[in-house]
Amino acid sequence: MTRDIIHTEDAPAAIGTYSQAVKVGPGAMVFVSGQIPLNPQTMEVVGEDFSAQATQVFRNLEAVVQASGGQLGDCVKLTIYLTDLGQFSLVNTIMSEFFSEPYPARAAVEVSALPKGVQVEVDAIVMLPAT
Repeated sequence: MTRDIIHTEDAPAAIGTYSQAVKVGPGAMVFVSGQIPLNPQTMEVVGEDFSAQATQVFRNLEAVVQASGGQLGDCVKLTIYLTDLGQFSLVNTIMSEFFSEPYPARAAVEVSALPKGVQVEVDAIVMLPAT
């Protein structure tokens, strides 16, 4: 099985023992690590506003997916981690700015804390189109 590590300077560098994404197999599935709202250039959290944080998360996700050779429309599964499930409708609104129908499968879960004290994190599974 082929296994390629994906890295782009357009998304935050890993802050732990993981890769931004891993592309595997002949079907070209990409497993994208959780993206948090870090500015890729400064590695600083973009602010305290949930909307700004969620927007940055989807920008970071998009950068990693594009580095793998795909587009956000190739995402087949997202998991969204929120420190406040009350932000569920706002994350839907922001997500709709990055995705169009048909939407990927998705789970949204409330967690007690996320790295660097952020409010939202998103990971993804991507299926690249056959070439």
